[in-house]
Amino acid sequence: MVFTGLDFLVLVIYLAGVTYFGLKAAGRQRHTTDYFLGGRQIPWWAVLLSVVATETSTLTFISIPAVAYKGNLTFLQITFGYILGRLVVSFVFLPRFFKGEMATAYEFLGQRFGLKLRRLTSATFMVTRVLADGVRLFASAIPLVIILKLAGFKWPALQVYFLAIIVLTAVTLIYTYKGGIRAVVWMDVVQWAIYTGGALAAVGIILGHLAGGWSSFWQLARAGGKLKMISTGFNLSLADFLAEPYTLITAVIGGAIFSVASHGTDQLIVQRLLATRSLRSSQKALITSGFVVCFQYALFLAIGLLLFGFYGGQSPVALGLATADEVFARFIVEQIPAGLAGLIVAAILAAAMSTLSSSINSLASATMLDLYKPLRGENLSPQRELKLSRWMTFGWGIVLAGAALVFALLQVGAGRERPAAVELGLGIASYTYGGLLGVFLLGLLFKKVDEKAAALGFGAGLTVLLFVVRGPVQAVLPGEGLGLAWTLYILVGSLVVVGVGLGFSGLRKVMKSLKARTEKKK
Repeated sequence: MVFTGLDFLVLVIYLAGVTYFGLKAAGRQRHTTDYFLGGRQIPWWAVLLSVVATETSTLTFISIPAVAYKGNLTFLQITFGYILGRLVVSFVFLPRFFKGEMATAYEFLGQRFGLKLRRLTSATFMVTRVLADGVRLFASAIPLVIILKLAGFKWPALQVYFLAIIVLTAVTLIYTYKGGIRAVVWMDVVQWAIYTGGALAAVGIILGHLAGGWSSFWQLARAGGKLKMISTGFNLSLADFLAEPYTLITAVIGGAIFSVASHGTDQLIVQRLLATRSLRSSQKALITSGFVVCFQYALFLAIGLLLFGFYGGQSPVALGLATADEVFARFIVEQIPAGLAGLIVAAILAAAMSTLSSSINSLASATMLDLYKPLRGENLSPQRELKLSRWMTFGWGIVLAGAALVFALLQVGAGRERPAAVELGLGIASYTYGGLLGVFLLGLLFKKVDEKAAALGFGAGLTVLLFVVRGPVQAVLPGEGLGLAWTLYILVGSLVVVGVGLGFSGLRKVMKSLKARTEKKK
């Protein structure tokens, strides 16, 4: 079986359908509250699915099955931490956000510390989002390159990357520009249904192709240690324990902290939560999303296990593949019937577009609400604000596409066809999440810390993380970092920010006290 004309037709229909329904879902926008928050009237269950779709990328669709194919189910331990982290955000962060009727996550820092820190953290978010999502947009084309290569197409990889990046950005921009967050959320719901349906279809098809049936697969999986879900890591040395991301302790703690940072300090997610009708609706959406993500990862891991059974436990090298990431793509090309293969590739594109649209809209909202409006004041008319917001949306779409194209040129053009995109994107996110989480914790938990102390702590946290995260981003920063599991990066960064912030605040109090005593003696 090869990728046929029918499959390409399915992809064209999908892209056309996304454009049409995205525009239909846009509704009427009258001001920036409509454009960026949907008038705070979006149902909680739609926000729930939008949150899940936003944090699901194409790499999730391809790489998570690869994790199970070459390993086991211990990756699922991280999702236990995700649920715990969402509980913390729901009952510590969200009440403060809703109490102030905030429109961005960084507005809280502005009210708590001052406008300078609000701008600094918002700008940090923007730089992070451009770099990390530029990588993710580039990586969205990786499955297409693999599928076309396995199907026998001779197109140069760089051309495929460029075409995929431009088409995905153009289609996503059409409905994101017009409809704002309302169009983005409702299309996320549709795209979640598409990629989840595609994954379930893949499970059913693989099950139908297992030569020895379920019992034979089960025996093979057990013999290969594939069913292991919990790993305590107590048999490891301390250094190895801290370097292993998938032990129960590092996975749960790291997953919880990552979830607190990503869902409590990142405008990408916070924007959706603020678009619900009430605090209770926002909490329901966020907490339930943790369980949906757990199910989703279990589904993708199951695909990897079933592929392991289908290919008889052969290594990727024995199958003639470069990495385990190519195993699912090979199955799509060789085993899935014409039409259905196109549907599953459409599901992969859906995962990419849901993340891209959310990123574009959140960048525009942070630019308008955290940077532009505070500088210009409240003098603009609602119509003028809306027009500027749309232009900012368009501009950020171009910037993200440009970042992805540059990354494609640097990696593929240099002859490195399979870059470490997952590790690079993860490293970038972890680098800033630690600093952002630390500043938010200072603002939420320590009332006497002022803006100077928080800013100093933020700078110190980013400086320390530059060394800690250096390994995963060595494509940009040559050298090695600490032998530390990626699940613990954010913990280190946030502890440094809180420690330095509290230390500087305490030192200033001591200095003021000494100065007061000296002046008293005079």
